[in-house]
Amino acid sequence: MMKHIQHRDSPRYIQVHPDDNVAVVVNDGGVASGARFSDTLQASENIPQCHKIALADIPRDSEIKRYGQVIGTALTAIRRGSRVGAEQLSMPSAPPLDRLPLSDGASRDQTPLQGHTFEGFRNADGTVGTRNLLGITTTVQCVAGVLDHAVERIRKELLPLYSNVEDVVALTHNYGCGVAIDAKDAYIPIRTVRNLARNPNLGGEALVIGLGCEKLQAQQIMHEGDRSIDLQEPWFYRLQESKTGFKEMIHQIMSLAEARLQKLDKRRRETCPASELILGMQCGGSDAFSGITANPALGFASDLLIRAGATVLFSEVTEVRDAVHILTARAKTPEIARQLIEQMDWYDHYLHLGGADRSANTTPGNKAGGLSNIVEKALGSVVKSGHSAISGVIGPGERIKEKGLIFCATPASDFVCGTLQLAAGMNLHVFTTGRGTPYGLAMAPVIKVSTRSELAQRWPDLIDVDAGRIISSAGSLEDLGWELFHYYLDVASGRKRTWAEQHRIHNDLTLFNPAPIT
Repeated sequence: MMKHIQHRDSPRYIQVHPDDNVAVVVNDGGVASGARFSDTLQASENIPQCHKIALADIPRDSEIKRYGQVIGTALTAIRRGSRVGAEQLSMPSAPPLDRLPLSDGASRDQTPLQGHTFEGFRNADGTVGTRNLLGITTTVQCVAGVLDHAVERIRKELLPLYSNVEDVVALTHNYGCGVAIDAKDAYIPIRTVRNLARNPNLGGEALVIGLGCEKLQAQQIMHEGDRSIDLQEPWFYRLQESKTGFKEMIHQIMSLAEARLQKLDKRRRETCPASELILGMQCGGSDAFSGITANPALGFASDLLIRAGATVLFSEVTEVRDAVHILTARAKTPEIARQLIEQMDWYDHYLHLGGADRSANTTPGNKAGGLSNIVEKALGSVVKSGHSAISGVIGPGERIKEKGLIFCATPASDFVCGTLQLAAGMNLHVFTTGRGTPYGLAMAPVIKVSTRSELAQRWPDLIDVDAGRIISSAGSLEDLGWELFHYYLDVASGRKRTWAEQHRIHNDLTLFNPAPIT
């Protein structure tokens, strides 16, 4: 239950939970020393926007609570009205994985939401695309330069001839050779490359460009009998087969591309139920408002999508780890809860091998935005998942197998997480940010949601939706959740184009490869 001290022009703060002994300053520009809030709390120093203020005296070694959860222990006594920052608290241990609730058995079924549709592209494997793209993937980084040249020419010379195809996308990556391809964890990047080619927005018409001598071969990406890819037509080309050099390489790639463009161009949007949406959610450049405005709004919209029968992915292991005790009870079954715990455990060991732990997640920008540590960040991150039951867990690079709310295990790195969600089958992406980022993806539209109105006003041609309205009393969480729900359907239908799409902003695909490089 969120307590918001209002009065727009006076000092304001938000207390998320009645048990919290800290709150977040709301005012643009923060509050000055001596500023008095409407409940008599007085700031004893300058406190920036998004940063925490102590609501009571906090003795040394006492718990500091936000979201009703312990985010740290006071290293020194903190006076009421003081700023509470990262340097003033020690981080608690992560929740022990062997003592988590597996499933509380409570029914979280909500009234089905019927009648909502979008205009999408149906695929032979039963999936639906929100965009009609030609995808050209690679077996190895060695071919990336040639492919980039070919894509530029395809976009300039061929795409104008096939108006129903929206773009051509090069699925380049840094894998394929110089790698221990039979190592224990090599299956992660291999299945990621394979499943990227199966993304619904590529319409089953992806091509593969290889070099010829690399370890990852085209047959490991495409398999005969796979209904998600059309292998009836020529579908791969090796550059080392060229007998006359670069011009032949470009000619061969363009010829393969044109044959696929002819097929993609025949596709048309048709009315599809909202249940065919696969939404990926992510946050980056987070601040202390992320868990108050944008992420709760995504959570509300996520519940609406689940009620409509859709699939929603939430991710970022290190931004779930410290809140996993809240999530395992929401698993639909004890087995799903155990799968969630297994992903946390695997990543704990992965970080340990690298001489790190989950505390390495929090960035300087996060701290400048008022987040003291990964515990506080995780508690604000998981609210994107709403209140629905968790109906499945998939590992990094896996493709989804069921509908509902799915935990898609990924690192928290924005571009790695986005790549893995695309491999999972995501056809629409939503990304919340407080500090700001121009992040985008070429394979799926990215809806950018700001946590603060100041950012939306400063970046009007990068931010699609302003969630800061929630704290300026210009709208409710429920209203914004419904607005997002309808915005998702409009973007999925092509009726609206996100700013990232309009500017053609996209990050490189980045594979998660925990296996050795030789």
